[in-house]
Amino acid sequence: MKIALVIPTYNGGELFSKCLASISIQNIYLDQKIIFDSSSTDTTIKKAKASGFTVCVIDKNEFDHGGTRSRALRLVNADIVVFMTQDAILVNENAISELVSVFDDGQVDAVFGRQLPHDDANLLAVHAREHSYSKNDYSITINDEYPKGFRKAFMSNSFAAYRVNKLIELGGFPSKLILGEDSYVAAKILLNNRKVAYRANATAMHSHNYTVSEEFKRYFDIGVFHQTQSWMIKALGAVEGEGVKFALGQLTFLLRNKAYSQIARSLLMSAAKYIGYKLGKNHMKFSQKTNIRLSMHNGYFKNIE
Repeated sequence: MKIALVIPTYNGGELFSKCLASISIQNIYLDQKIIFDSSSTDTTIKKAKASGFTVCVIDKNEFDHGGTRSRALRLVNADIVVFMTQDAILVNENAISELVSVFDDGQVDAVFGRQLPHDDANLLAVHAREHSYSKNDYSITINDEYPKGFRKAFMSNSFAAYRVNKLIELGGFPSKLILGEDSYVAAKILLNNRKVAYRANATAMHSHNYTVSEEFKRYFDIGVFHQTQSWMIKALGAVEGEGVKFALGQLTFLLRNKAYSQIARSLLMSAAKYIGYKLGKNHMKFSQKTNIRLSMHNGYFKNIE
């Protein structure tokens, strides 16, 4: 199989240097390495070129989670395309080879790897990774019992791979989504009676120490995504119960680690997520100016005419 790697970048900083170093030690040959850069003002472009990447530079305002990746897809001449983000660091030399090994099953069209917390991750970020990324592989169809509901379409382009011809058949990643282009495609794959997989031995370090405000804005955007793509919830199932399960699991995790001082912060985070999500689901009732203020990815609203 020919394999291509695509990474969107913008002022990647030190984490991008570590990302590149982790790619350089992989034990599998990459036929193409492509960077789509949103006009970085630091050394990101220089580092990418020095690491053997083909670099395509676009205007910062042109970036679109799905649209930019689909533009990159048009440059891919390979059987499999691996997508990463600039802040993901592959844990060992087997990461990409483990990820793409699932395509030996001709029914699998997409796979994502396990994400571990960065070294500087706080306890809330550590729990988020433990909750979302288990130690057990799976390869599923729309009819499988696990994972349940909307969780079936969970996918992360921070470290994922796709069968190129099937991704193209689906039209690539959609443009003008606030986020979730990876889950959108995963849902399309499942509804097309194909498989989505998770590979726990394909590991990358990737996490965020979000503030309460950032979590509010992130979940506002998730609410917008779920409202604008309601077909996914109708096809796969509702998501509200997952939030309660996560919040209770986070409190248990903190108690288990005797992090009593973090309990109030955990409760505040959970409240911010819930309120942000509910407001996002009702974003169409607000003005463009208000939505821009509430959103983490506010370029989505700035580009709405």
